[in-house]
Amino acid sequence: MTEISASDLTLEEKASLTSGADFWTTKAVDRVGIPSVMMTDGPHGLRKQAGSTDHLGLAGSVPATCFPPAVGIGSSFDPELIERVGAAIGVEAAIEDVAVVLGPGINIKRSPLCGRNFEYFSEDPIVSGVLGAASVRGIQSQGVGTSLKHFAANNQEFDRMRASSDVDPRPLREIYLRGFERVVKDASPWTVMCSYNKLNGVWTSEDPWLLTSVLRDGWGFDGLVVSDWGAVNDRVVGVAAGLDLEMPASGGRTDAQLVAAVRAGTLDESVLDTAADRAIDLVRKAGARPVAEGPLDVDAHHVLAREAAGRSIVLLKNDDALLPLQKDQKVAVIGAFATEPRFQGAGSSLINPTRIDKALDEMRAFGGEQVTYAPGFAVEGGAIAAEGRSADDLRAEAVDAAGSADVAVLFLGLPAAEESEGFDREHIDLPAAQLAVLDAVLEANPRVVVVLSNGGVVALPFADRVPTIVESWLLGQAGGGAVADVLYGVVNPSGKLTETVPVRLEDNPSYGNFPGEFGHVRYGEGLLVGYRWYDAKRLDVTYPFGHGLSYTTFEYGPATAEVGTDGDITVRVEITNSGDRDGREVVQVYVAPAQSTVQRAPRELKAFASVALGAGEARVVELIVRREDLAYWDVRIDGWIVEGGTYTVDVAASSRDLRSTVSVEIVGDPVHQELTMNSSVGDLMSHPVAGPIVQQALGGLMGGGDAAAASMMPNDDAMQKMMASFPIGRLAGFPGLPVTFEQIEQLVAAANAGE
Repeated sequence: MTEISASDLTLEEKASLTSGADFWTTKAVDRVGIPSVMMTDGPHGLRKQAGSTDHLGLAGSVPATCFPPAVGIGSSFDPELIERVGAAIGVEAAIEDVAVVLGPGINIKRSPLCGRNFEYFSEDPIVSGVLGAASVRGIQSQGVGTSLKHFAANNQEFDRMRASSDVDPRPLREIYLRGFERVVKDASPWTVMCSYNKLNGVWTSEDPWLLTSVLRDGWGFDGLVVSDWGAVNDRVVGVAAGLDLEMPASGGRTDAQLVAAVRAGTLDESVLDTAADRAIDLVRKAGARPVAEGPLDVDAHHVLAREAAGRSIVLLKNDDALLPLQKDQKVAVIGAFATEPRFQGAGSSLINPTRIDKALDEMRAFGGEQVTYAPGFAVEGGAIAAEGRSADDLRAEAVDAAGSADVAVLFLGLPAAEESEGFDREHIDLPAAQLAVLDAVLEANPRVVVVLSNGGVVALPFADRVPTIVESWLLGQAGGGAVADVLYGVVNPSGKLTETVPVRLEDNPSYGNFPGEFGHVRYGEGLLVGYRWYDAKRLDVTYPFGHGLSYTTFEYGPATAEVGTDGDITVRVEITNSGDRDGREVVQVYVAPAQSTVQRAPRELKAFASVALGAGEARVVELIVRREDLAYWDVRIDGWIVEGGTYTVDVAASSRDLRSTVSVEIVGDPVHQELTMNSSVGDLMSHPVAGPIVQQALGGLMGGGDAAAASMMPNDDAMQKMMASFPIGRLAGFPGLPVTFEQIEQLVAAANAGE
């Protein structure tokens, strides 16, 4: 079918290619040899439903490896690892003859309450973009497509199919679209999935600005745009806007609408041709994949899942070096999550795992009979809950176990019913019953290690009372083994937080603007999302963005920074593993202009690298800050601008653990903005043509000794500040100023003409 195009099809056949045949497959056109292809859910594994189909994870699916969801593997800050996991998912998809895996999801974690945060990487667009691109490269390396989602500003589950995300231009471009742009430009996903919501009042599925002007004309995307399942509001309007494929099937109803619109002249047939050609191109790409060799190497993929899970774990705190555990220590394992693991979130990404590791079993593989167990509390729907034992009895048993152990390892977390696709969380607190067990265990034995299982950030009111805290997120099917590896020191933890852990929900920047009301949610925090907000407001946090400890220590040497001929900044710093264990450090580079004409965060992450170092090893690490990532979105010209001047470059272990600082000089972009009579005196004075003319005129005026006029000129700091925002068209006739309206008009015309 290499030579087939829309021109070979009837009008009805063209329309049929732009909607699904059923829930997961596209339509075939047998007459010309175009086959159907299958799309299935991801993004941290393959969810291919074999029988009945749905979008919420209710029906069963074929067994597949459940890798760590993005909330976990994102903490690795390691594109190479994520690319390897993506390749494994691609292999499983190819074996199952799946053409497109629906993922990765890279939406920004605007609020910790978003019920789907477990599917997303970060509160930062650079992290989301770099890691999302790695996932796309990995999956597509196996001849399987991806679907970058959810485009765009889909940052909550409440009213997600109707609400309008109302976002100003700068945060939209700099925060919510920047990651998507990075993935599209760096990794060329086969498809992009438009989201359910409206963006500034327009359905994303029928927004020509988003789907065509930005995505295609601005970023050069040449793939297919598919709707989220059920996201189409008006099919005809959507196709005209740049929506190529409606999923799932509509039973032919909306295909008929397209045919009728073309025949009525309200939809140009060439627009439908374009969408059909993109659908054909997708089928062509899928058909180019060699036949996959099976069966799946289940064991090898489980080993990779365990490695990825171990790299996802973040050691938040380790006072008195409680970890790593020793095999001969008496360890009391407490908490139902140790035997009833939460390893993934609910909804469309629900994977049917090939196997499940339990932390208790894996810990006993290291510690044997020295490891005891008490459930401590029941998890809704779990085995302990089914036994009907009282909370008091469970807590008492936990206290006894802790009191007779050298160390108590307490598994706490969020019940599955509290976080899922389809609804948002109402709070960020751990269940009161679990906190009560923690309090009781601490009284019996202060040597407590808390291991958390959660898809979204939780408040940690006990952070100053518990010596050791391990954030294990949701780790996929091998998470139990990975936790044991970290607890016993087989794996040295190296994960870092890709989102801030706040002291209180009320401290979060979206608080008061989430989840909105009456069909609108206002992104009132603007640019100050995540750590940008906490740093700008100088708010205390429980743990900052980028934080994570190790069983070894790392020393940072003095950094250097050099601007290349392409405008990128090359940052170099020597990192030394100064401890006695091999380890891995995530080196982070934050950048900020010393002065700016627009609002900026105190510092923003612009580059990072995950670096493995043997005990005592030192290495110079090189990181590249792209010039384009220094830019802000200038609303005056509707484009990106890099400001010139001095930039501070901080090399850091977290957003609040700055290890080395250096400055660089950046040549700025020219801003070509036409002057008008409503431009300010400040605009006039800074204009490359008009500014020197005015300065020369002012010099002559001052030399002429006109005291009255001189007193009105901006020749001192106070007057300059006052006059900077004064519209130049209103200077004419101002007492003491010898300038006419016509003269100002001539100056504006000359400036705009470049004379």
